[in-house]
Amino acid sequence: MNKELEHSFVKQLEENQNIVHKICRLYTNDQDSHNDLFQEITIQLWRAFPKFRGESKFSTWMYRVALNTAITLYRKSKRQINTQDFESISFKIKTEDYDDIIEQQLKLMYSAIKKLNDIDKALVFLYLEDKSYREISETLGITEVNARVKMNRAKEKLRKILNP
Repeated sequence: MNKELEHSFVKQLEENQNIVHKICRLYTNDQDSHNDLFQEITIQLWRAFPKFRGESKFSTWMYRVALNTAITLYRKSKRQINTQDFESISFKIKTEDYDDIIEQQLKLMYSAIKKLNDIDKALVFLYLEDKSYREISETLGITEVNARVKMNRAKEKLRKILNP
C-alpha cells in the first residue's frame, strides 16, 4: 500500500476509532478481549481499505466491517466472547441531580439488549447511535424495509424481555 493510502487510512481510523471501541464493548466482557477484538477489526479494516470505493461514508463502511468482524468472531469462536456484564458497571455521574432510577433503567435496558441475538444487537446498537434506517441498511447490508421490520421485531423482543 502506498504512503498516501496508508496516511489516509490512519487518519480516518483515528477520527472514527470510537466506532470500533463501542462495538468492542458490545461484544466483549473484559479489557483483553476488547483489545484483541479492536486489533482484529483494525486488521480487517486495513485489509479491506484498498477496496473502499467511497460510495458510502467511511464511518458507515467502518461500522459494516467492524460489526461483520465482531459477529463472525463471536459466532466462530470456540471460547465464547462474553458480552459486557452491565450489572457490574457502576455508573459514575458527576452531578448534583443524580437519579438512581435512570441508572437502574439503563442497566435493565442494557441487560435486555444483551439477551438479543448478535444481528438484533447490532441493529439496536446502530439505532441507539441515531443512525437512520438508510444508514443501518447500508451498514448491515440489508434493505431499508428489512431494517425497519427487523428493528420493530427487536423492539418487540425488548418489550417482552422488559415486561414479561
